[in-house]
Amino acid sequence: MTSTGELYSSLRYRVVIVTGGSRGLGREMVLELVSAGAHLAVIGSQAGPALDDTVAEANRSGPGRAMALVADVSDNDQCEAAVAATLAAFGRVDVLVNNAGLGMRRISERFNTTPTRFWETDPAAWRDIIDTNVNGPFQMARAVVPHMLAQGFGKIINISTSDQTMVRRGYAPYGPSKAALEAASRVWAQDLAGTGIDVNVYLPGGAADTDLLPPSPDKKGADGNLLPATIMRRAIRWLAADESNGITGARFIARLWDETLPPADAAHLARSPAVDKPAIL
Repeated sequence: MTSTGELYSSLRYRVVIVTGGSRGLGREMVLELVSAGAHLAVIGSQAGPALDDTVAEANRSGPGRAMALVADVSDNDQCEAAVAATLAAFGRVDVLVNNAGLGMRRISERFNTTPTRFWETDPAAWRDIIDTNVNGPFQMARAVVPHMLAQGFGKIINISTSDQTMVRRGYAPYGPSKAALEAASRVWAQDLAGTGIDVNVYLPGGAADTDLLPPSPDKKGADGNLLPATIMRRAIRWLAADESNGITGARFIARLWDETLPPADAAHLARSPAVDKPAIL
């Protein structure tokens, strides 16, 4: 039987940028990818212990394998500077994981118990979420794609949320921002068809235990029990490795990824069927 390491041998020395990589879902994906041999540029919105600790833990897999970068993805100049720093350190960019995001706590610390109706939302908070969750991935992708085109290879993985959250009462603009990102991902996949650059969407498959939810002794998502942040480790190797080459414009759900199956079978089961259905007008 082929080992997991042999399956994903293309990840050795592959250069990956993970935005929002200092904690939560991003941290788990960073640690999973670096354990497979990748080099990581870990972007956090601010310097501090969370970013430092994640990079230090990643570098236990090998000194110099991960670097910390501070950048606000809502700022185009900072996105371009982060990509330039990655190229200067590692010489290339192979994979971009657009994970950085602002949640509904930017609107209200009680959003999950007392929904804020859209007309009650502070416009500045609304803009912050859209700038981070929609414009941020665009600006990061815009900065890396020319380099990926030049090398004839690349992968963009956009982190999203469940269909229910996109249209859940009281979850605007977070839910709609992820709907916009998913639509953009499918457009980007078409724009990049035939270039060697794949664009896919990846999501936990339910509310995850991260800082997007307010802290509480009995913290729960809108659907009840929370998924562990580690669930994002399940498919990220496959999405970043050669095994997924040529698969683009798709959507994969971590909760549905069966780690006991061969990757092709696991991917088939974890792929959201909505992607393959004709549009409903």
